[in-house]
Amino acid sequence: MKHSGKAIRAGLKLIFWTLVLLAAIITAGFLAIIVGGFIVAIAGGLIAVWVLFALFTLYFFRDPNPLVPTAPHAVVSPAHGKVDVIDEVTELEFMGAECRRISMFLSVFDVHVQNAPVGGKIVHLRHHPGEFLNAIKTESAAHNENVLLGIESGERAGEKIGVRLIAGLIARRIMPWVAVGDVLVRGERISLIQFGSRVDLYLPPAATIKVKLGDKVVGGQTVMATFD
Repeated sequence: MKHSGKAIRAGLKLIFWTLVLLAAIITAGFLAIIVGGFIVAIAGGLIAVWVLFALFTLYFFRDPNPLVPTAPHAVVSPAHGKVDVIDEVTELEFMGAECRRISMFLSVFDVHVQNAPVGGKIVHLRHHPGEFLNAIKTESAAHNENVLLGIESGERAGEKIGVRLIAGLIARRIMPWVAVGDVLVRGERISLIQFGSRVDLYLPPAATIKVKLGDKVVGGQTVMATFD
């Protein structure tokens, strides 16, 4: 599948540069005349903290392969997280009218790679600057920095599916891996949001919702809705 391994490479890059920084700090401690003894004394603690950071980073950037369902007209979850909003909203930028929304909160312990909810073509991609409210608050979807992806379904002619990637209090970087014109398959990796966030899924009114509030969903795998 496309983009396999990108998340872990991003994590390894972060680990590498923090290791370089740690090595520089420890070396400076051994060489410094005044503070050298103190740095050497806490070197063991610094190494222990770095090891914990490296292990958490590898855990955070994990990227499991989803078991993508093959049922026709199924819309899978674009994210790993907890469903905390199911409602109807008016989304004019891409959907162009009233639509159904399923919003998912991603804690720092969830996988943060996002997946294509349907097979189709990226026809809209726009970054919106904004605030960095705590993503656990549902109102953050309306105010926080975000990227809106619009997919023209290749599985059901004429249907639009929207995915909004929303930054949070800690999540300050949204990394789309797709561009306008890209053709996707259902479950394909499409983006990464770093360190806690929220993802909204926009569906046409004709969609039949298959999840309920409180459900834990798996990106690229859990069926969120169907078109009967």
